[in-house]
Amino acid sequence: MDHDEHARPQEPGRRTLPPHLDPRAGQPADGATGGGRRLVWTGRVTAGLLSLALLVTSGWGWYLGQVAEATVTRTDAIPTAGNDQTVTTGAAMNLLLVGNDSRAALTDDQLAELKAGEDAGTNTDTMILVHVPADGSKASFVSFPRDSYVQIPGHGWDKLNAAYAYGRQDVPEDAAEEEKSAAGSQLLVQTLSQLTGLRIDHYAEVDLLGFFELSSVVGGVDVNLCEPVDDREWSGAFFPAGPQTISGADALKFVRQRHHLAGGDFDRIVRQQVFLAGVLRKILSDEVLRDLGKQQDLVQAASQALTIDADLDLMELAQQMQSVTAGNIDFQTVPNVGTDRDERDLSIIRLADTATLRSFFADLSADPPPPAAAAAPVSEAPASTAAPADVSVEVFNGSGTAGLAAKAATGLTQAGFPVAGTGNADAMTYDATEIRFAAGDDALAAALAAAVPGAVTVPADDATAGTVQLVLGADFNGVGQAVTARPTTAAPSTAEVAPPRTAADQSCIN
Repeated sequence: MDHDEHARPQEPGRRTLPPHLDPRAGQPADGATGGGRRLVWTGRVTAGLLSLALLVTSGWGWYLGQVAEATVTRTDAIPTAGNDQTVTTGAAMNLLLVGNDSRAALTDDQLAELKAGEDAGTNTDTMILVHVPADGSKASFVSFPRDSYVQIPGHGWDKLNAAYAYGRQDVPEDAAEEEKSAAGSQLLVQTLSQLTGLRIDHYAEVDLLGFFELSSVVGGVDVNLCEPVDDREWSGAFFPAGPQTISGADALKFVRQRHHLAGGDFDRIVRQQVFLAGVLRKILSDEVLRDLGKQQDLVQAASQALTIDADLDLMELAQQMQSVTAGNIDFQTVPNVGTDRDERDLSIIRLADTATLRSFFADLSADPPPPAAAAAPVSEAPASTAAPADVSVEVFNGSGTAGLAAKAATGLTQAGFPVAGTGNADAMTYDATEIRFAAGDDALAAALAAAVPGAVTVPADDATAGTVQLVLGADFNGVGQAVTARPTTAAPSTAEVAPPRTAADQSCIN
């Protein structure tokens, strides 16, 4: 049972949020009523941005760009301090998507249709980090549960969805609304930067009305349910089993549902991601790409719904993401160790340790190693070896154990090997650790094989000369230790890291 209705005790040196700013204020037990104070609007945020991928360097694209720029709202969301890059991701772009559930722009009829209740202030219960590598070849969408227990700069430990409200509180009460909103955005950016080790480059926020309109403009979104849903008492969701197309009010009910779901908020995040994947498939379909009128309606609806940071170049973003397809867009949830209760007995979600989180976000930018060449593996290391200082190593995690690449990189560095980068392998099912090397790099591979006894060395025609790849398998025990197969009864990692789901996946969900 959610205890968000409990009053916050006053702590020394810490101001209590006034009720109209506190995301927990007025919350009934279990966090929801028919009016629902906590709405999650994932689809509207990212769909609005990615609809701009329709903009190309043609005259029509230029015109659509002008339409977007004329109606989008700007805010000073990126702070000048406390937003630092401590994780190596190259020239990747990190964009924070925020769902704002304010009902201020809704009519009484729309409030009734959406079962949204009265305006409960400005809450940010949907937060997604979009990570795009420099080449724009893929995109990773990482969801942060609203109840993630994090350190908020200047305010101590609290739920992540309190950061925006704290930022608004930190400016004078008589400040302009734009200044309050900017302060809220900046503190949320600082909080997530501190948590992930990433610099947040851009910010985008969409309100409830924007999602309502945008989901209708695209002509509905296809989703697939394994079982029928009847949550009319809470979110209003009432759907049959199987594939179906939803939009408007039904779309909001779909992404809001948390009752009658075994995983609660985690399953609601899956609903958000599945709906968002459907939006992206629709935007990238011929139905939209060949319909100039629909393109204009979509761009106009998206830009009117968006509030973005002052420096985000919409045309540049669209051009960067033109090569993204449904198959190389993946959705994940930040690694966590599950639900718990804090010192106030409030329900929270505890995230993975800092090392695991930093490794997770560093891996988002890493390119997978090329597939092994057909040449037969060499079971023994070549006779001649090189000094560790002369061996540049790229580490790829194929073991399925979160954070293992970062741990291996630390061990290699301590052993004198320069580490050129870390990342995920092309699969997480490697049983045996492999050392891959280019022709002529036998001595480099031998030096690394000496540091990872038992690893299989594999000549690879497409490996980069001068750099050796270490692909970690389930048998990896650490640098300097011989590999051994792990017993099947070994305890799993405490952090929960669900496998990514791509936007092309249309399998049913519970």
